[in-house]
Amino acid sequence: MSGKVLVLPGDGIGVEVVPVALTVMSKVAKDAGIDLHFEEGLIGGVAIDRSGTPLPEATLNAARSADIVLFGGVGGPKWDHLPMSGRPERGLLRLRAELGLFANLRPALLFAPLAAASSLKPELVADLDILILRELTGGIYFGEPRGVREENGEKVGFNTDIYREHEIERIARVAFQLAERRNRRVCSVDKANVLEVTQFWRDVVTRVHQEEFAHIELSHMYVDNAGMQLVRAPKQFDVIVTGNMFGDILSDVAAMLTGSLGMLPSASLGATGHGLFEPVHGTAPDIAGKNFANPLATILSAAMAFRYTLNAGACADQIERAVGRVLADGVRTRDIAGDSRNVVGTREMGEAVLAAL
Repeated sequence: MSGKVLVLPGDGIGVEVVPVALTVMSKVAKDAGIDLHFEEGLIGGVAIDRSGTPLPEATLNAARSADIVLFGGVGGPKWDHLPMSGRPERGLLRLRAELGLFANLRPALLFAPLAAASSLKPELVADLDILILRELTGGIYFGEPRGVREENGEKVGFNTDIYREHEIERIARVAFQLAERRNRRVCSVDKANVLEVTQFWRDVVTRVHQEEFAHIELSHMYVDNAGMQLVRAPKQFDVIVTGNMFGDILSDVAAMLTGSLGMLPSASLGATGHGLFEPVHGTAPDIAGKNFANPLATILSAAMAFRYTLNAGACADQIERAVGRVLADGVRTRDIAGDSRNVVGTREMGEAVLAAL
C-alpha cells in the first residue's frame, strides 16, 4: 500500500504540531509496510507573505494529486487588516471547495483520563463518543450574493444561506452510513421553525432516510436546543449531521466536553475518499513559537487519515491507543494539565506518543 501526503503546516502553531504528527504518521506507516510520500506546500498567511495569495496554484495542484492533505491552520492578527477575499482563511475555504471536500467529520471522544478536564461533571461525559458531521462546501459560507452595500443612506451587510438538493442528499447518506458502523442513531440539526433553507434540509434528510436508511433511527433538533442538549446530556447523541455554519459552532461546543480544543481532530472527505485532515483548534497565535501547543489533535487527525483514506483501521487504532496510554500515564500539555505535575511541551508530547507506540 502506498499514498501521497501533502503537508501544509500553515500559520501559528500549525508549524509546531504538524511536524510532530508527521513523525508519528511516518513510524506507524513504516511499521505497517505502508509507503508514504511526503511533499510540503504553502497555504494561508505564510503563502500570502511569500506569493501574495493564500492558496498558490502550486499548492492547489499538489493537493489535487495527493491522497491525504495534513493541515495545521491558517490565520492570525498579522493578516486581519486584509480584505475578506484575501485573508488566509479564504485559502482553506477555496482548497476545500476545489477538492470537493463536502463531509467534515469531527469526533468528540473523551479519553477517560481527561474526564476531570471537561467543563461538565465527569458523570455527564464519561465514555462520551459523538461524531459531528458538518456539510462543508455549501451554506452561508459559500452562498452568493454576499458583501456590504449601501441602501437608503446606510451600509447593509448580507450573506446568502443556500443549499441544493444534491448537497443535502450526499451529506445525509454519509451520516447514515457512518451511523451504521456505530450505534445507528442520527440527529439532524436545523432551524426549520425560522429558516426556509433548513426546512428544506429537514425535508431532504427525511426523504433519504425513508427511501434508503429506514433501519437507522433519525431525529431532528433545532440548533439552539442542540447547543443546550450538548451541555445538558451530551451522551444522548451518536451522529449529528448539520449544515456548514451550525456544524462549525456545535463542534466547538463539543470540544469543551472533551477537555480542550487541543484534543479534537477532524477529517474533510470527498466522494472518492481523499481528504484533508486537520486539528480543530486553529493557529493559537498567543502561544505560537513557545512549544506550548497540544499536538494530540493533529496526531489524532493523522489517525483519521489512516482510517478513512488509507483504509488502515489497525494503524488508526494503534495511534489512538498510544495517545490513550500517554494520557493514562499523566502526561499533559498546558491546555489539559489540570492538577498534573507532568506538564510537557509540544515536542515532548510527541516523543511520549512515539514511545508509547
